[in-house]
Amino acid sequence: MEAYLDNSATTACSEKAAQMVMQVLTKDYGNPSSLHNKGIEGENYVRDARRIIAKTLKVKEKEIYFTSGGTESNNLAIVGYAMANQRAGKHIISTPFEHPSVGNPLAFLEEQGFEVSYLHVDRQGHIEIKELEDLIREDTILVSMMHVNNEIGVVLPIEEAGKVIKEKNPKCAFHVDAIQSYGKFKILPERIGVDMLSVSGHKIHGPKGSGFLYVNGKIKIKPEILGGGQEWGLRSGTQNTPAIAGLGVAAAEMYDHLEENREHLFQLRDHFIEEVTKIDGVSVNGPLGHDAAPQIVSVSVQSVRAEVLLHALEDKEIYVSAGSACSSNKPSISKTLQAIHLDQNLLDSTVRFSFSVHTTMEEIDYALDAMRTLIPMLQRFTRH
Repeated sequence: MEAYLDNSATTACSEKAAQMVMQVLTKDYGNPSSLHNKGIEGENYVRDARRIIAKTLKVKEKEIYFTSGGTESNNLAIVGYAMANQRAGKHIISTPFEHPSVGNPLAFLEEQGFEVSYLHVDRQGHIEIKELEDLIREDTILVSMMHVNNEIGVVLPIEEAGKVIKEKNPKCAFHVDAIQSYGKFKILPERIGVDMLSVSGHKIHGPKGSGFLYVNGKIKIKPEILGGGQEWGLRSGTQNTPAIAGLGVAAAEMYDHLEENREHLFQLRDHFIEEVTKIDGVSVNGPLGHDAAPQIVSVSVQSVRAEVLLHALEDKEIYVSAGSACSSNKPSISKTLQAIHLDQNLLDSTVRFSFSVHTTMEEIDYALDAMRTLIPMLQRFTRH
């Protein structure tokens, strides 16, 4: 039996999305910018996907810009906005446990003379809205934070944050990395004061190389890719029509069954947490209740290195992540785990389990049975 429990790294492309990709790759392959009928067919695929996605967020179609994925969306939002608005100020606010596709652009901007303030997080990963309010200044041009942390599943209060930002400094833009939340939560950016929102297709059973950035029509961003002026001049380059079409299909599938999907994921998560914490030396990081994301569980195992457990599970065709699969296959100490002040001896003993709408209870039980056998055995080989 196989149990793929690394869905926050990537998901399997849905059958309907894959069929759509193949259709556009091999039959309706016209360039959307071409004026003939083949080009118009391609343009229609892009337009349909844009309409579907805009509907899920209840925003205007022209506010959806297609990208190559979450990393590009985050870079375009953060660097593009900062460069276009630096005359208004150079102060930015974020959190200490953002994905590298947010953290590294912020580090780049600091090298360019911007100042970045980082909110504190507690042991569960929660932020204090009062601290955010206190940090916002007249020269604060951007607040950027994730909606769902990709390692421990804590949900940040973006609605409350949006309200505080707009009350304290209406000129300050609010960017949300929704890469782990889109498709699992109902998100209405305009209603809650979110100006930019990043999404990646391969986290929601769409194809890799697909994603989008929602940008409020009042927001000014400097493009990072210059060329033929596609995507209304914000993101030049021939649109990846097969991936965009597949992304539209995947988005529709996720939101057509949102509530039942969430219920299924929470059933898996609740059962997994209840059983895994019965194993000696095992603890779960982040919130345990339904105020957390339904698909992510961070597990620390005393006296067992994450890599060792990962490969022991892999031998049984159970696939998980050591922390997060965010940048490369080289393990490093997680900034998220450091930010929540996880005990030092557990920093390199933590693995992430992440589920999808296609994960079954049988897969969960198979993984649990394996862990009940493997963990006590691995703990006997504790490093001294």
